[in-house]
Amino acid sequence: MSDAQSFLRHAVATVAYRAGKSLRDVPDGFPDFSAFGGTRTPRQIVAHVNDLFDWALHLADGQQVWNSSAPLEWDAEVARFFDVVSRFDARLASSAPLGSPPERLFQGPVADALTHVGQLAMLRRMAGGAMRGENYFGAGIQAGRVGRDQAAPVFEFD
Repeated sequence: MSDAQSFLRHAVATVAYRAGKSLRDVPDGFPDFSAFGGTRTPRQIVAHVNDLFDWALHLADGQQVWNSSAPLEWDAEVARFFDVVSRFDARLASSAPLGSPPERLFQGPVADALTHVGQLAMLRRMAGGAMRGENYFGAGIQAGRVGRDQAAPVFEFD
């Protein structure tokens, strides 16, 4: 596995860690909260992030395939998130050669997903369900840890 591929796996684990914090124990009404008319709801954002990782899986196999899926119910969409991120990480960890450069996989679907995870955190605050801040530099993020079971925060603050 190349250094770039190893770094990409760590970036994917970072997405899973940060998203997990935004997706856990959400306040009532959060999945369909709208900051103002015409903006995506958290449920729509998670569906889009899931579509990004589905696209990343296709790109990793050298295929340009995009699907815009209709959002599922919240719990199903969250489960879909951890499933598709886990499948993408497993693809990156496999010995099969990548059909797209790791740098391009990062700059496209993974970086876009990070942006949307930040939107989810902001929308949680706006919906009355703010999360505690965290020093992510010290977080227990590690390549391959991409499921619901994430490391406990090391240093949170208000």
